[in-house]
Amino acid sequence: MSERESLKNLREKKDAWEERYAVKCKDRPIEFTTVSGEPIDKLYTPLDVEGMNYDQDIGLPGEFPYTRGVQQNMYRGRMWTMRQFAGFATAKESNERYKFLLSQGQTGLSIAFDMPTIMGYDSDHHRSQGEVGRCGVAIDSLRDMEVLFDGIPLDQISTSMTINAPAAIIWSMYIATAAKQGVSSEKLRGTLQNDILKEYIAQKSWIFPPEPSMRLITDIFSYAKDNVPKWNTVSISGYHIREAGATAVQELAFTLADGFAYVEAGMEAGLNVDDFAPRLSFFFNSHVDFFEEIAKMRAARRIWAKRMKEKYGAKDERSLLLRFHTQTAGCSLTAQQPENNIVRTAFQALAAVLGGTQSLHTNSMDEVLALPTEKAVQIALRTQQLIAHETGVTNTVDPLAGSYFVESLTNQMEEKAEEYFTEIDRLGGVLPAIDKGFFQQEIADAAYEYQRAIDSKKKIIVGLNEYVKKDEEIEIETLKINPEIEKEQVRKLNELRQNRDNAQVEKTLAQLREASKGPDNLIPYILDCVNAYATLGEIVQVFRETFGEYKEKPLF
Repeated sequence: MSERESLKNLREKKDAWEERYAVKCKDRPIEFTTVSGEPIDKLYTPLDVEGMNYDQDIGLPGEFPYTRGVQQNMYRGRMWTMRQFAGFATAKESNERYKFLLSQGQTGLSIAFDMPTIMGYDSDHHRSQGEVGRCGVAIDSLRDMEVLFDGIPLDQISTSMTINAPAAIIWSMYIATAAKQGVSSEKLRGTLQNDILKEYIAQKSWIFPPEPSMRLITDIFSYAKDNVPKWNTVSISGYHIREAGATAVQELAFTLADGFAYVEAGMEAGLNVDDFAPRLSFFFNSHVDFFEEIAKMRAARRIWAKRMKEKYGAKDERSLLLRFHTQTAGCSLTAQQPENNIVRTAFQALAAVLGGTQSLHTNSMDEVLALPTEKAVQIALRTQQLIAHETGVTNTVDPLAGSYFVESLTNQMEEKAEEYFTEIDRLGGVLPAIDKGFFQQEIADAAYEYQRAIDSKKKIIVGLNEYVKKDEEIEIETLKINPEIEKEQVRKLNELRQNRDNAQVEKTLAQLREASKGPDNLIPYILDCVNAYATLGEIVQVFRETFGEYKEKPLF
């Protein structure tokens, strides 16, 4: 194509885009300017740069393959959801923290659960001792969920829940809590992490083997399609893969490979791809290499759109859109000079915004030491608000498009991810690759090389291996969990068991046990158990008996 033809083609595309934008934004005729008052256009393309090569067309925002973003107007139309991850102690204390965050301008909730809840144990189980309420909120039953959201209208807030193996049970508790508020499930908005594949790969908080775990996930797909249509049923998580030591390319490739595996599982369960794929979402890590993270997010959108359209035959445009939440890199934070973490987090959050995230959590400076204090959380939230309202990066859609470095790095990330997809296919797919230890070994090797670079000072970590303060004493206030919290949680749990209708509990658990042996969708049975106030541990125990427990093979 000649330069003249390329120029004409691009002008026609931009004119058509401008017309669609005008229709979409007719009710928001806002003028955007720099701090100095210089006007800023909604979109920039090679047409706006004298001497630009018109053949290098990377598409337009909101259009296939979505390299430049999944929404046409991005943050000019609506800011990302500011969703601080929070939860500690009992439901009552966490409820107070959520109300504080909402009062400070947070626009969505993100629930952290304690380790017993994550592993499917009630607070009075012997394996829960010393862990109740420590790294998140303790949820034993529907009663706790009711307290957790007391005074928070669930038809007006979007809630993300970081839970995986027992995700179907926690989600059922949320649906039941909403019903008690008079909110129908059709109105509920939020995201369930529900990504068991990355547990086998990286985070290791599994309960059941892969096959029954995937069944629970496809049951959620099916139930949500008909009953909770606004809910994101899986948040396919690269975050934990990166935290385990993966490189950016590994995070990109392994996360998308997991996503493809969920698509295939849904289709094998008899669902049309467009019945569930529009409600799949993603969760990425924003690490310290500013441009690499931006390129990773751009490449992810493009790969997903192409694969969904060309391999899986998706017809609904929403199935092609890779929508994602981002969290700044917890593994990049240091206990030494913790105030430096404020700066690290700001850079990482800015990369996520320039990468086109739909939702963002910013880590607090003290998270490497303890659960964050209110002051630290407020600083982390203010970091997002400063980016949104003071930096000017939200004034135009995809401001880094056309950068020689960014576009080259995006192409490179895509090419290397495709190499990983080929290797995963050669191994037989994601589940066989997990069984062979492929992902685990790749991440372990990458983590080892990264640590060697730090130890040898090939990679400088400020305050850790360079610019170190000798004999430093860390002077920072940290949040402390009262050990009496555990006793109180156990007391309330025992009180629940004494006052509920135990005959009804046993009946619903027996029905769930029988259903789990057959092909029925299990979500209605779980809801019956939850509404009878069966505990998380009691429901999980039913599945432990029928599904078994997963045991990882040693790598060496």
